[in-house]
Amino acid sequence: MSVHIRPARSTDAGAVGGILSEFIDTTSWMPRLHSRAEDIGFAGHMIDQGWVEVAEQGGHVMGFAARDGSDVHALYIAAKARRTGLGSALLHKMQDQTDRLDLWTFQANLDAQAFYAAHGFREVTRTDGTRNDEGLPDIHLTWTKDAAP
Repeated sequence: MSVHIRPARSTDAGAVGGILSEFIDTTSWMPRLHSRAEDIGFAGHMIDQGWVEVAEQGGHVMGFAARDGSDVHALYIAAKARRTGLGSALLHKMQDQTDRLDLWTFQANLDAQAFYAAHGFREVTRTDGTRNDEGLPDIHLTWTKDAAP
C-alpha cells in the first residue's frame, strides 16, 4: 500500500494524539504522565506550530513526525503499521529538508536506537533522565547530511 506524507491539519490531532497514546499504553517502561485527552491537546499544539507531517495509508493517519528546525520532537508509527517503512519515509522527508537533525530517545528504547543508527544518526551524549519529564535515562542523537552514509 502506498504512503502519502502531508502536513498535518488541525483535524488530525485526534489521530496523532491516539498514536502517541498507543505507544505509551503499549510500552511497559514508559510512564503515563498525561491523560489521553492531554495527548490529543499536545498533538494539536504541535500541529498548530506547523511542526507535524503525517503518513497516511488508505486514507488513514498511520504515523507522524514533528520537527521544529533541526529539532525532531516526535516520530511515532501506529502499532499495526510499524516495520512497514512509514517511519523511514517520514525520516527521509525530514532529512531531505535540512542539513542537520537532533533528537532525544530513551535508553530503554532499543528499537528506536537501532532505527536511528541505521539512518545515519550518531550518539552525542547520554543522561540520567533528571532533565526530562519522564525521569528516564535518555540519549541525544544527531544526524548531518555531510556525514550521512
